[in-house]
Amino acid sequence: MSEQILQIEKQANGLARVTLNRPEVRNAFNEDMIRQLTEAFKELAQDDSIKAVIISGNGKGFSAGADLDWMKRAADFSHDQNKADAEALAYMLKHLYEMPKLTIGYVHGAAMGGGLGLVSCCDLVIAHKDTRFSLSEVKLGLIPATISPYVIAAIGPRHAKRFFQTGEAFFGEKAKEIGLVHELGDTEEQMTEILEKILVDVNLSAPRAMAASKQLVLDYAFRPLETEIIEDSAERIASTRAGDEAKEGIRAFFEKRKPGWTEG
Repeated sequence: MSEQILQIEKQANGLARVTLNRPEVRNAFNEDMIRQLTEAFKELAQDDSIKAVIISGNGKGFSAGADLDWMKRAADFSHDQNKADAEALAYMLKHLYEMPKLTIGYVHGAAMGGGLGLVSCCDLVIAHKDTRFSLSEVKLGLIPATISPYVIAAIGPRHAKRFFQTGEAFFGEKAKEIGLVHELGDTEEQMTEILEKILVDVNLSAPRAMAASKQLVLDYAFRPLETEIIEDSAERIASTRAGDEAKEGIRAFFEKRKPGWTEG
């Protein structure tokens, strides 16, 4: 690896941190970053010791979106080369969106274009109130196509139609209002406090139950409530109740102790 584009730290408490590390270009995406993020997300998805993954950026901002040099080179790509490039980004985002862990976006400075797409894929987002968000692709004659499924899922179609077409910037309060961000901090210290409080609850949560709960959302969101879903959900809870985690969790509750999966 010629450049440490990512910093990945696994901690003993079931937490992993993935930090974008191209501060000189505001953590903009290029082919190498997309490839390394894909590899990291696939590896973390398979790591049973990890319960939650925090994604952040070094330097002045979370991510400015596409790297300018990458965009210049892409202007000379063939149609097939451009499609392959876009598919690599799309699959990287899919790996993050479907990762069977709690994914937490920890966002400051700016999250633009693909950076905003990365934020949209996270299960939970903590942002500094002054963070600048933008989907400015239209100002370059482009469209936010590969990130659009995740942005629409995060903010809904009406907000997406507005910001996809205007390319206007918005900040933390608006991002929270439209559902892109869950929690805002006025300072780095406040953001850290919010994160630490959330991680207390994560520590008490059973890892396989967390993954299975996330899968419920991925499988059932936006589907009509039909017999198939009712029967499938009943089967899932029946299987969960018979599992080791549920037995340990219920036993620990009645014995007035913490379950075995907690740290400390």
